[in-house]
Amino acid sequence: MLEKEPKKILLVRNDRFGEFLLNIPVMRALKETFPTASLSLLVDPLVEPLAACIEYVDEVMTWENKKHSLGECLKFAKQLKSEGFDLCVISNPTKEAHLLSFLAGIPCSIGYSRKWGFLLTRTIEDSKDLGIKHEVESNLYLASLAGASTRNETLSLAKLAPATNQDFNAAIAVHPYTSDTVKEWPLEQFYRLIASLAREPGAKILVVGKEDAQSASKEHFDNLGDNVINLINKTTLVELAQIFKQCRVLVSCDSGPMHLAACVGTPVVALFRNDLPGKTARRWGPWGEGHIVIEADRLYDISVEKVLEAVRRQSDKEKKV
Repeated sequence: MLEKEPKKILLVRNDRFGEFLLNIPVMRALKETFPTASLSLLVDPLVEPLAACIEYVDEVMTWENKKHSLGECLKFAKQLKSEGFDLCVISNPTKEAHLLSFLAGIPCSIGYSRKWGFLLTRTIEDSKDLGIKHEVESNLYLASLAGASTRNETLSLAKLAPATNQDFNAAIAVHPYTSDTVKEWPLEQFYRLIASLAREPGAKILVVGKEDAQSASKEHFDNLGDNVINLINKTTLVELAQIFKQCRVLVSCDSGPMHLAACVGTPVVALFRNDLPGKTARRWGPWGEGHIVIEADRLYDISVEKVLEAVRRQSDKEKKV
């Protein structure tokens, strides 16, 4: 517990947007526990528009997810100090985040005891790589060091504006990319899955995601039939959330879009390895009820037929609602 109730709280999570979204229950816990305090987020600039869709947030600040010079750190720490934060929670340990909180003179700083954790005032051991609990549970345990808690551990984007385009209603979305190649289902199997889904009566398949240097070219998804719409590199994160809200189901490996779909209440069929403790669904699976997780030691052992069956089950459940 804190000696006195904070007036200004800073929550730091400026890495990828999927990991960021898993801190929404922490934001709720902080606001419910300290209702008169203002809550500011420190996020990567790419995440800023999405962060603004969270109802518990009073201010969104940005700090790019890259290595900064000492001068840049000093300048930004001075800005943080002027804000008068009296509580800082850092949910992803980085040397820069710990240094910023120290230089900003924040009286209570909470985080993990590695990567210069000695600069913080309260720490716990970082054992997340053991995969013992879900990332949401780990984040909430960290917040408990400030005495913060909530009974509502769901994800939500309550301030997400309604979609202006309803063309994607009842579609099936497929996200074929991951940020880590060891978590990828083979693209050949994604092609077969999409082709099979596209042959079903009334099908509308959306291929979503962001192509990068390690991804297969987005053009590979251009010739899979008239029922397949290639949206790769064509949406912002907010637009993607709006699209997912219209979809019947998302198929994805462990990825940011998987967590985004869970945030807007879209059922997920998630494909996971179960042989690497820090990368399993136990830690990173879609959070909430109604999702289907398919696991295997080797992702290429997950058959297209098994994924198809899971997608049909999810689609049937949505039709009955």
